[in-house]
Parts: sequence; C-alpha cells; structure tokens
Amino acid sequence: MIELKEAPFSFRITFRKGGEAAIIYRRMLDNKSRETLQRIVAVSPQTFAAARGLFNAAVKDIRGKGNTVSSNGHHQPLDADWGARIACFGFVSAGLADPEKIYRAAINLQHTDGAEAAWWLGKIWNSQTSRPIRALRILVGAVGRQE
Repeated sequence: MIELKEAPFSFRITFRKGGEAAIIYRRMLDNKSRETLQRIVAVSPQTFAAARGLFNAAVKDIRGKGNTVSSNGHHQPLDADWGARIACFGFVSAGLADPEKIYRAAINLQHTDGAEAAWWLGKIWNSQTSRPIRALRILVGAVGRQE
C-alpha cells in the first residue's frame, strides 16, 4: 500500500452541481523546489460517472480488494502506473460528451501497460499541441471516424 506522502500521483473526489467529479494531481516541484501534489487535470461529473470503474480499479489495486473510491474529499494515492493511466484518461476525456466513448476510453486505459501510459503522458505533457491527445483518443476508442 502506498502512502500519500510517497505517491507520485493522487486524485480526490469533489462535488459539483452535476454530481461527483475528480481532480487528478501529480507530484512535482514548485517554484521553491519543494515536492508538492499539483493539480494537472479535472474530470467532470458526467465523465467521472462513466469512468468510475477505472478509478475503483486503481484504488482496489493500491489499497486492496475491499476498497473503492471514497467520496470524502481526501486524496487517494496512486502509484506511477495507475497515476499515468488516470492522468492520461483525464486528458483524453476532457471535452468529450458521449458517455459510451468515455467508458470505452476508461476500459482501454485501465488495461493499458503503465509504462505505455507514462510514455503517452510524457508526450501529452511536453507537447505544445493537442496532437498526442488526439492520437491517444483514437487508440483508446474515444473518438469515431467522423469526428
């Protein structure tokens, strides 16, 4: 089990007008060279509802089989593999409206290798264009041909 102070990623559940949403954090250096968890992407209530299984799978893998996502507002620590998967999901799902495509992306990212997800996250993070996000959306089935 990973502790929050050691976790490279985390997420926490928040409440919005549309229901439960999530905010994904990554451990990074702040401008004083201290390691802190910094917000990298938010997941809307509709998107979180469609992908709750992805978040539950991450928590079960980190915390044990009997655990699921808690709505208490506390940070849920994630290891590097699950953190990269969930962060990629956050970027891929941003702006999508079709729950079926969001669900498909969540399922595909849940079964993606952690190293591959980390590679994609690096591409997304270091790019000044939306091309890596678009490519990953295509690979995980989040968009159709006509979009």
